[in-house]
Amino acid sequence: MSFDGLFTGAMTNEIASKLTTGRISKIVQPSNFEVLLTVRANGANYKLILSAHPSYARFHFTNQNYDTPSEPSMFTMLLRKHLNGGFIESITQLDHERIVHIKVRSRNEIGDEQYRTLIIELMGRHSNIILIDEERQIILDSIKHVPMAVNRHRIIQPGATYISPPKQEKHDPFHISKEEFNQIIHQSEESPSQAIVQHFSGISPLLASEIVYNGKENMYDAFKTIMNEIQFEQVTPSLFRLESRELFYFINLPYLQAEQTVFSSLSELLDVYYFGKAERDRVKQQSGDLEKLLQNELTKNKKKIKKLRKSLEDTDKADKIQLQGELLTANMFALQKGMKEIEVVNYYDENGGTMVIPLSPLKTPSENAQTYFTKYTKLKNSVAHIEEQIKLTTEENVYLETVIQQIESASPRDLEEIREELAETGYIRKKKSKKAQKSNKQKVTLDEYISSTGEQLLVGKNNKQNDYLTNKLASRDELWFHTKDIPGSHVVIRAKNPSETAIKEAAIIAAYFSKARQSSSVPVDYTEIRHVKKPNGSKPGFVIYEQNNTVYVTPDEELVLKLKK
Repeated sequence: MSFDGLFTGAMTNEIASKLTTGRISKIVQPSNFEVLLTVRANGANYKLILSAHPSYARFHFTNQNYDTPSEPSMFTMLLRKHLNGGFIESITQLDHERIVHIKVRSRNEIGDEQYRTLIIELMGRHSNIILIDEERQIILDSIKHVPMAVNRHRIIQPGATYISPPKQEKHDPFHISKEEFNQIIHQSEESPSQAIVQHFSGISPLLASEIVYNGKENMYDAFKTIMNEIQFEQVTPSLFRLESRELFYFINLPYLQAEQTVFSSLSELLDVYYFGKAERDRVKQQSGDLEKLLQNELTKNKKKIKKLRKSLEDTDKADKIQLQGELLTANMFALQKGMKEIEVVNYYDENGGTMVIPLSPLKTPSENAQTYFTKYTKLKNSVAHIEEQIKLTTEENVYLETVIQQIESASPRDLEEIREELAETGYIRKKKSKKAQKSNKQKVTLDEYISSTGEQLLVGKNNKQNDYLTNKLASRDELWFHTKDIPGSHVVIRAKNPSETAIKEAAIIAAYFSKARQSSSVPVDYTEIRHVKKPNGSKPGFVIYEQNNTVYVTPDEELVLKLKK
């Protein structure tokens, strides 16, 4: 893994150099696994993200904007009680493990000085953020609770004594002689790379592979060179792009032979690497119920359309039923009550064929004929109704697919607006809290991009934003973009005579924020806003348009991120 013990040490040094003696001014919890601290230090404000996510556990400075939940969690309230206004005394790493202690000096309700330690444990699915009373070593609370039933040797619950994770009893990589190192490598039954990981603390397979790559002639010299580089903080925060994945590390790794991007700090590196991944995961956590609901509605509607089409097929029999009624009327003289069927000459058959017509033995000849005419009338009248139902259900499916696509590319803020929209359209219950009512009145915020030639590009990430952008904000002579017959976002170029570059980039953004994100050569229609109309009574986000041009583009995530303002 990239975030190993040595990376944790380098990250700790970067954070400690800026935040030691700083004052904690704000604490929020953007998701179930994350805590965001705002710290005022050395005349500047720093945002420190702490994450105990099973896959994205980390800590670093961030410049990204995280949405604040409308109601703080119990853990957030406790952190505010004990840490808000407190001063950071120290930030230290435990040995070379992925465990960091942030010691904070604050005051309690009666003004007495107290010390609290916020512990970040980066251990995969066992990652945690724990607040302890420094003097008593008692857990005040944690972002994840671990009861005795789960781990009776190490309980993580309020009131329990804090016990550090068991030490791995490995060698310190910065203090090892050549003889000891060679003995470990030569006596180990594992490969050199595995032996380094197994016997030295803080080293991941990623770094071990680099040591082995450089140490083909002298393993110890390669090991010592890299350890000296790390010990003297000669960091090179790098993002490595391979064919199938991305990796990051805090020193150069030539053995990867990958495309490399160097960043000015570890925090900047992690901000770029993790933000999109972590945000998508936050949305996934928060939107699971919505996606399930919409998928169920979609499945139900597809079954409904299937049944309606079957009913429509039945109406095709109407002409035959009318013919049977007319033939019965023409042959009334041959009918008698009690007959179960009659075979008559079909006057409409050019070949003079006959037709067998079923009868009800309980009905008179006249009643049998009338039964066929009544059935014919019902079938004819139902055609229009069935066709209307198919049309409405198909339109609803387009709407549901659009909302599902919007959820996939939504931010937590976008997701709240989607919830409001679904409540307004009756798919979910409306919130009755005052905070919910207040949020409904908030101004719609659009994602903004700047084209390579300087034009402003605005994007609607959900139907509320799409309606606002297209029907209220954009001017009549501005260009509007949308993927052709594919659910997606509305995009507008806020310029009267945009460049060809801006048109292409706006189309790429429209394709990227659509159901065709993973496709190539995606058709994107564009036209002036004056040619875009919203039909009366139509679903949120739905429009019709004319006099459009079509351009074919391939979604490009790197370009979209580059153009983001």
